[in-house]
Amino acid sequence: MPPFESQQGNPAPSPVWVSRLRLTDFRNYAALALDLDDRPVVLTGPNGAGKTNLLEAISFLSPGRGLRRARLGDVARQGGLGNWAVAATLTDPEGETDIGTGLVASDAPAQRTVRINHAPAASSQDLLDLVRVVWLTPAMDGLFTGPTSDRRRFLDRLVLAIDRHQGERVGAYEKAMRERNRLLEDGRADPAWLDAVEAQMAEHGAAIAAARRECLSLLTEATGTAAGEGSFPSTRLAVAGVLEDAFGDASASGVEAMFEAALRDGRRADRAAKRTLTGPHLSDLTVVHAPKEMAAAECSTGEQKALLTGIVLAHARLVARLTGTAPLLLLDEISAHLDPDRRADLFEILVKMGAQAWLTGTEPAPFQGLGDRAQHLIVRDGAATKGEQLSPSS
Repeated sequence: MPPFESQQGNPAPSPVWVSRLRLTDFRNYAALALDLDDRPVVLTGPNGAGKTNLLEAISFLSPGRGLRRARLGDVARQGGLGNWAVAATLTDPEGETDIGTGLVASDAPAQRTVRINHAPAASSQDLLDLVRVVWLTPAMDGLFTGPTSDRRRFLDRLVLAIDRHQGERVGAYEKAMRERNRLLEDGRADPAWLDAVEAQMAEHGAAIAAARRECLSLLTEATGTAAGEGSFPSTRLAVAGVLEDAFGDASASGVEAMFEAALRDGRRADRAAKRTLTGPHLSDLTVVHAPKEMAAAECSTGEQKALLTGIVLAHARLVARLTGTAPLLLLDEISAHLDPDRRADLFEILVKMGAQAWLTGTEPAPFQGLGDRAQHLIVRDGAATKGEQLSPSS
C-alpha cells in the first residue's frame, strides 16, 4: 500500500479558502455569485432557503457525489435545462486556482466534468491535489446507531482525505466483487477466471483494510487533543473486520494470501447466498467514548453529537498535518445538540485551526461568539446577502 501523504515537517499548514463561488442552475440557485475572504463563513436563514445546498456545492470540490450522495441529475435546478455548474476560485499563499465542475445534460450516462484552470482534469481525483473537504451534516447524527454501511462509508471518506488512493481501491474492489458474484451466479465460469478476479479482490481488499487501520491509529491519537480543553470527549476508534483484524498478526502479503484463499474456499457458500460473505465490504467502525468507557451507540444524543464533532475536528487537524494544507470544513446545523460551552470551544478551535469553515443555522444568535472573526451571510429564496454580525457581547 502506498504510504500516507505526509508533510509533517511543515509546522504551519498552509491555509486554502474559497475566495469566489459561482453557481448556475444548482439546486434552488438559478445563479449565485459570492466573493469571500479566508474567515469562517456563517450562513443563516429559514429552513429550505438553500443553506445546505451551498455546502453541497462546496462538497463537489472533492471527488464523489457530494455530501448528500445525490444522483448528478437530481442536483440540477427544477425548471432548468438539466445542466448545473459550480465554479470556484481557491486561494492559498501561492496564488489562485480556478475549479469548475458540473453536469452537461445529454443522452449519455450522467458524468460530471471537472476543469482545473480551465483545462479538463483527468479525473475528479485530481481535486485532491488542490484541496481536501471535510463535512459534518445532520444526516450523520445517527451514524453510531445506524447501518454498518453508513459507518463504513464515513470511515473510507476519512481515509480518502489523507490518502487519495482509497477511493480508487474501493471502486476497484467493488467492481471485481460484482464480477465475481456474476461469475458465481452463472455457475459455468472458468476457474482460472475466478482465480484472477479473486486475486484482484484480495489485492485491493488488503490495501483498503491496511489504510483504514493506519488512518484510525492516527485519528485515535489526534482525538485526545482535538478540542484543546477537552470539551469534546476523546475517543477510541477501531475497525472490526476479517481483514483488518488479521493485520494484527500478519503482513500485508499474508493478509492478501489469506483473503484470496478464503474467497476460493467460500465459492460454494457465496454462490448459495448470491453475494460475497467475507471481505472489507462488511467491516464496521467502532467508536468508544474514552472517558466513560462507553460505546458511542449507548451515549446520549448530545454526547454522540460531541463525539462526532470531536472526530471531525481531529480529522481536519490530521489532514492539515499530513498534507500540509488546511481542509475546507462544512458544518451543517452545527449548533444543534451542542451546549453553549461546547459551541464557544468549537468557534475557538475553528479560528485557531485556520481552515475556512462553512457553518449553517436558522438563527444568527448561536454564532454571535464568532463576531467579526467570521463573515455572515443571510440565505433566502436562492440568494445570499451579507448580514449583520453579532458582537460577542450583544
